[in-house]
This record gives sequence, structure tokens and C-alpha cells, in this order.
Amino acid sequence: MPRPHGFTYEQHAGGTVRISHHGRPATTLNGPRAARFLTEVEAFDPQLVMARWTGDYKRGNERAARDHPRNRR
Repeated sequence: MPRPHGFTYEQHAGGTVRISHHGRPATTLNGPRAARFLTEVEAFDPQLVMARWTGDYKRGNERAARDHPRNRR
């Protein structure tokens, strides 16, 4: 599985954090969630942390979903 890439984040006044993926807004965090995100992004791999916080990461079930009868054409 390829590693996530293309994520950036901006910290704004008032404690707001905006996460973007390839230049497009992915999510905005406020208050305690933004503070927790900033702590995690400093301690771990920033790309992985941002992918997890935005929900834009592989879950491991893509092949099973592709093979499900509902998704076959």
C-alpha cells in the first residue's frame, strides 16, 4: 500500500487548523480537536496523521468490496 502524500495543514488565528489534500480543503478542526491534531502531527509522520484525521486512507477492504456481487458489472 503506498504511503499517503499531498497533505498540508495551515494553523489559523483562534486555534483553527485547516487540512488540505492536493490543494483542496479536506477538513477543518477547531478547539480541543485542533490542539490534539497539532500534538500528533509533531510527534508522528505528518502525512499519516493528516490522512487518518481526514479519513482519506486505505482500510484494507478495497479488494473485498470490489469483488462483492453488488459491485460487479
